Amino acid sequence: MELPYNVVIVTGVPGVGKTTICRRISGTLGYEYVNYGDLMLSIAKSRDLASTDIEMFSLDMETQHEIWKSTALKIKEKKNVLVDLHGVDQSLIGYIISLPVEIIKPDIIFVIESLEDKILKQRNKDTKIRIVDNIKSLKEHMGILRNTMAICSVLFACNLVIMKNDDLEECLNKMENILNNSNTA
Repeated sequence: MELPYNVVIVTGVPGVGKTTICRRISGTLGYEYVNYGDLMLSIAKSRDLASTDIEMFSLDMETQHEIWKSTALKIKEKKNVLVDLHGVDQSLIGYIISLPVEIIKPDIIFVIESLEDKILKQRNKDTKIRIVDNIKSLKEHMGILRNTMAICSVLFACNLVIMKNDDLEECLNKMENILNNSNTA
């Protein structure tokens, strides 16, 4: 079966539910699911550079960038791929675009959003070590992500879809409808 999009990018702040959505959608529609961070860690492990996320993100920035770039190049080789990544990562000193715009050309970009208190509640269940957010800083991060992905969609001349994940099944149905019919996006 031919899929309408070759490269689907799904972004969202940590805890918004994008990984759950991506896994379900890719399994249903036949896209190959790739979690960008997991693939980065796999590459770091294969090079004996790190065995955990914490170790990988403690490496010097040049090494991290090389792993990030190698990950993008691996994804670029794939067909019919659904890529799960933050889009914009938060650091102690600001934000960094994590969508490798110079390597991967998306056909469609999704930004998954949800209520801030719902995201913070989900993060409390998460075992990953993250920057501690509050409602104000989370709103800022989500705004920066939305604006950055809008700019990326203009640069790539691709569709941008902002989706609310306040009801998982509703969000999944909407995304599935969009991905089944490239004329609706």
